[in-house]
Amino acid sequence: QAAARVRIASTSRPAEIQELEAELAQLKREQDYAASRKWYDEAKVFEKRIQERKEHLEQITERWQQTQGSKTEEVRVEDIAEIISRLTGIPVTELTAEEREKLLQMEERLHQRVIGQQEAITAVSDAVRLARAGLRQGSRPIATFLFLGPTGVGKTELAKALAEVVFGDEDAMIRIDMSEYMERHAVSRLIGAPPGYVGYDEGGQLTERVRRRPYSVILLDEIEKAHADVNNILLQVFDDGRLTDGKGRVVDFTNTIIIATSNLGSELIMKNAQAGEFAQPPEKLKRELMTTLRGHFRPEFLNRLDEVIVFESLSKAQIEDIVRLQLERVKRAAHAQDIYLHIDDSLVGHLAEEAYQPEFGARELKRQIRQQLETRLATAMLKGEVKEGETVTFFYDAKDGVGYRKGTAPKPAARKKSGAGETPRGRATAARKPAAKKGAAAKGKADKPKAK
Repeated sequence: QAAARVRIASTSRPAEIQELEAELAQLKREQDYAASRKWYDEAKVFEKRIQERKEHLEQITERWQQTQGSKTEEVRVEDIAEIISRLTGIPVTELTAEEREKLLQMEERLHQRVIGQQEAITAVSDAVRLARAGLRQGSRPIATFLFLGPTGVGKTELAKALAEVVFGDEDAMIRIDMSEYMERHAVSRLIGAPPGYVGYDEGGQLTERVRRRPYSVILLDEIEKAHADVNNILLQVFDDGRLTDGKGRVVDFTNTIIIATSNLGSELIMKNAQAGEFAQPPEKLKRELMTTLRGHFRPEFLNRLDEVIVFESLSKAQIEDIVRLQLERVKRAAHAQDIYLHIDDSLVGHLAEEAYQPEFGARELKRQIRQQLETRLATAMLKGEVKEGETVTFFYDAKDGVGYRKGTAPKPAARKKSGAGETPRGRATAARKPAAKKGAAAKGKADKPKAK
């Protein structure tokens, strides 16, 4: 497999060639669009640019093919290690310079997915760095945390982001819904039924998944709902990093990050957030929360946790940041369908205003985006009002609500404006205005940036 991987990598076209081919395809779409609107001057400009890009592409392709003929590839140790790591889910033990840089910038990478919650992100980042540096003591898991906070503030999202950043895959998260383990006999579902009982061959829902993927994030969601005997089973995992399943096999947990979440004390956190300038300092709030936890969990359970982390309620500004983050996901989904989606700031502010409900966190936001944006876009696509290759801008108007218009994408910010011209798509709306003159609009068109 390593040899095949090296061979495929050596025969794959360079990124420069792929980018030029993508640019050519975009220019051809723009040329066809201009021709369909009878903008023949613009179509000629696009034809000239297409010919220039074709000649450049042929030169680069010819040079690449010449180097390929005299090149001999070899399989390195790193290639084999990467294959083994991918098949087993076990990361390469030797820290490379790239991984060191990744660990040092861990907070920044986690903040790309999780808005706010600085204390939580710093705590998990420090724990991972400690383990990867080889300074972890004993045979315990990499880290064990208890996340406290209201619903929708990012507890589960941080666990997913941690799995992606540390283990390279969001699917490296084992989620156990502890509300399914409210009965005493549910312990056997975690570690597997003993010999002679129904379900013996299936293995435990926790132990079997960890045995197959030892490097993972374990999320114990709503742990306060689990039976006390289930929590007793977890004590051994927290302390010794191992657990014996129903078949007598010892399952290793030393390479896992265990995160338990709970909504206990959410009322205290919400009241403190709403108190404004009269809010309690974080240290005093945490002491009150620990008192609440001691009334529910046994002392030996709490003592085995590395840290109890309190998640704060989201502010309105943070909700707006989450809106922009979620809209990027919608843009990527639309771009996969060859539709270029732009979101006006008016819609961003409207979604943040509608979704800001402190008791629900960011969960209401997903519903608003689905109802006001995704559903409208899907309907327009099915009706044929929005087609492949087109640019669509969604906006909010106080009188008419959420709407969209085509052909109004902004020019790319990374490139300087080199003329007074506008793209043919931009003229799709401008053409309706009688005052618009084709000659003036075409000025500088040879230097204009390509439309998205």
